[in-house]
Amino acid sequence: MPGRTLITLLLSIFIALLGIGIIVPVMPIYAETLGAGGFALGMIIASFSVSRCILQPIIGNLSDSLGRKRFLIAGLLIYALVGLLIPEAESIQSLIFIRLLHGMGSAMIVPIAMAYVSQMAPYGHEGRYMSFLNIAIFSGMGCGPIIGGIFFDTLGFKAVFYMMAAMSFLAAILITANLPNREETKSIKLQASLLSSMKRMVANRHTRGVLITRYATMTALVPSMAFLPFIMTESGYSSGTLVGLVIACRTLVNAALQFPCGKLADRYNKLTLLFIGVWVMVIATSLIPEAEKITSFFLIYALLGCGEAIVWPTLAAYASLDGRENYGHGTMMGVFNLAMSGGVFTGALLAGYSMDSIGLRWAFYIPAITIATIASLGMALIYRAERQRSEALISTQGDKVHK
Repeated sequence: MPGRTLITLLLSIFIALLGIGIIVPVMPIYAETLGAGGFALGMIIASFSVSRCILQPIIGNLSDSLGRKRFLIAGLLIYALVGLLIPEAESIQSLIFIRLLHGMGSAMIVPIAMAYVSQMAPYGHEGRYMSFLNIAIFSGMGCGPIIGGIFFDTLGFKAVFYMMAAMSFLAAILITANLPNREETKSIKLQASLLSSMKRMVANRHTRGVLITRYATMTALVPSMAFLPFIMTESGYSSGTLVGLVIACRTLVNAALQFPCGKLADRYNKLTLLFIGVWVMVIATSLIPEAEKITSFFLIYALLGCGEAIVWPTLAAYASLDGRENYGHGTMMGVFNLAMSGGVFTGALLAGYSMDSIGLRWAFYIPAITIATIASLGMALIYRAERQRSEALISTQGDKVHK
């Protein structure tokens, strides 16, 4: 696929994620105006995650046989519709339904975009290509809340959601006009039912290790963001601006290092890089509750961003290779994102339970321990699979020499 296709895809994803980021600071406040309490707010958030989790692997699998463009356009149009519907919601129930629809749209965007980029990547360049997509995602999500706050302060609630609708519609137009109507799929022979593919993923030691590691490394995402205001308040920093700047520091470092780390993943041993990145994440997450000065928070979150910048393109490169060789890009990326969503959900539950039962600091220690133990298991599976593959290759070459 030509460079124009890649640029169009990345620009469209940036615009779409910018639109999503715009509503992040406004959605909880808007839900409260409809009478949402803590439980209802949790349901509004969960409804998005539930529909997205269920549909990601299904849509990914279908895109391998039916084509990706139609799903990507449909997802962006659903985002646009959601932006128009949210301001018209008159009850918590209707907002929950709209968020279910929102999750359906999400299932058609990021996994499909990942499958597109994975399919475009030349062999041996998977890491850097996936880093391009990560940059578009992080940049959109990072800039969105700032724009959303400005629109909210100057134009009110509805303007924020209408801006999301406009940006999503613009992205849909770009995709419609510039992406080819029919993608070349080199993995036709790999297409199979979702259930069959998932069974083969579970049976494949390497893929199982990649998915387990993806799941584990996402468990710190919610605690490191949602619980940061509490730990910073304990240290005497209650300013929302400071909290936002600390989180932005992590996001910006992550985005800035995506491309160099993606190139490293293509050139050097991926498992070694993954090991380094995972343990940087473990150390940074466990250090968060120990921070006392504002400079410490910035340094720790910059360190966390470094770890994520190493891990995410490396894991995505692994997933791209496994998808190309065994399952199809769409199917693999759908399940890969399902593992991510599962890790985010688990991390939120673990952190919340830990905070309520044994204290705020454990909302960070428990996710750090979870990453260390479960990711180590995943990396061990990858190591054993790669070692077995290497031994089989050496054996095959030896047989050829003897013949």
